[in-house]
Amino acid sequence: MYFLILGIILLLLKYLEIGPVAAWSWLTVLAPFGLAALWWAWADWSGYTKRKAMEQEDLKKQRRLQKSKEALGQSARRRR
Repeated sequence: MYFLILGIILLLLKYLEIGPVAAWSWLTVLAPFGLAALWWAWADWSGYTKRKAMEQEDLKKQRRLQKSKEALGQSARRRR
């Protein structure tokens, strides 16, 4: 995501001819888009994306269970 944001900023600076970016080659300006594509390809290939999605689902599940226990009044009592 950071590569994509950087690419958009550099693209706007190049297009509007602002600052030193105006003198850079188009290849340099568009490089962050290629890096973003490589990152996404690696993240999908390695399972990073799926692992992060599963972590988010587990966190939601734990919050939902904790909220249900609090609603039932079971969170303060410990099992012996």
